[in-house]
Amino acid sequence: MAHQINEEIQDKEIRLIGEDGAQLGIMKVEDALDIAFEKNLDLVKIAPNSVPPVCKIMDYGKFRFEQSKRDKEAKKNQKIVEVKEIRMSPGIGINDFNTKLRSGQRFLADGDRLKVTVRFRGREMTHTEIGEELLNRFAEQCSDIAVVTKPAKLEGRFMAMFLSPKNAK
Repeated sequence: MAHQINEEIQDKEIRLIGEDGAQLGIMKVEDALDIAFEKNLDLVKIAPNSVPPVCKIMDYGKFRFEQSKRDKEAKKNQKIVEVKEIRMSPGIGINDFNTKLRSGQRFLADGDRLKVTVRFRGREMTHTEIGEELLNRFAEQCSDIAVVTKPAKLEGRFMAMFLSPKNAK
């Protein structure tokens, strides 16, 4: 949001707040600008929608610098949630399944979302229920740490299901 400063403020009357936060009352913009220039500071409109608009006397450059610092800090603290994918086939062996399950649980423990996919080839397409059972078994094994956000759904030759970690950090 771009603030209006100094001469950009077109209103006739404003409510003025001093640099220390004290209410200085309602006055003409020209008088407020004079006060701001005497103190070698800027007049900044902070609440344009109120009646009359609220303006504050402050050092605008310092204000923008601190604002950008706060924005960077907030951006640094947020975690980007990735979607990891695990692919299987309907004829997967039990040990391979357990290996995929362990890596899926590790992804979920790290706080990432998980897409579990079963790929059908050739005649496997006639038995999509095997893939659905496989995905449901996978979800059941992960039920203590994850919740199913999108249940198993067939899209072309792939059946996909999405899991999200329960304790979203």
